[in-house]
Amino acid sequence: MKKLLLSVITCTAAASVFAQGTVYLNNRIPNLGTTHVYTGTHYISGNGPNDVPAGTTDYTGYTLIGTVGGLAGSTTLATLIGAPGSNAPESLMLPSITAPTTFRTGLAAGNIYAANDTFSNIAPDAPVATFELVVWDNSTGLFPNWTDASGAVAHGLILGGHSAPFVLQYIGGAIFTPPNIVSSIPGQGLQSFALIPEPTTIALAGLGAAALMIIRRRR
Repeated sequence: MKKLLLSVITCTAAASVFAQGTVYLNNRIPNLGTTHVYTGTHYISGNGPNDVPAGTTDYTGYTLIGTVGGLAGSTTLATLIGAPGSNAPESLMLPSITAPTTFRTGLAAGNIYAANDTFSNIAPDAPVATFELVVWDNSTGLFPNWTDASGAVAHGLILGGHSAPFVLQYIGGAIFTPPNIVSSIPGQGLQSFALIPEPTTIALAGLGAAALMIIRRRR
């Protein structure tokens, strides 16, 4: 009897370890929703006129990732970070254990290649969870995952950022299929957003310019 009980406990623990909720990572789904990721001088978030459903956010002067003059699609990485519960704080969010995806080019610039993102901290078939899409420049090849990249982004070493948080219901598992991150309902799901240089980068650039001016004046 003790051996049977121990076996049940062991199997239950093993099942919980391998229990993983899944979300469908794709921001371009025909007849459902399309969002984009840009680079620019200021952080803005919200769907624009070229999104589905269309919004009023103006991305004039911003550059889609994957277009000429912007970040290269093949070396710009994206993944989801998430936590169980509705409106969970970012401090509790963990990155997907699925390898990051990259960006498309051409007419699909600003859109990511689709993938199923799986989470070790979100149970399969969870009723609700909160997510953000995180994106960063990995042209150096030194930051293959968000765990490594987040610190570099925070210190202004590389360009990166995240979307506004959004809530999804019925996380994928044994019962539910992975939910989409975009929605046909205005204001729901992932919204378009722009990456901007971190304040540290801007500050360093300003200090550099100031130092140059001082040197020139002394001459």
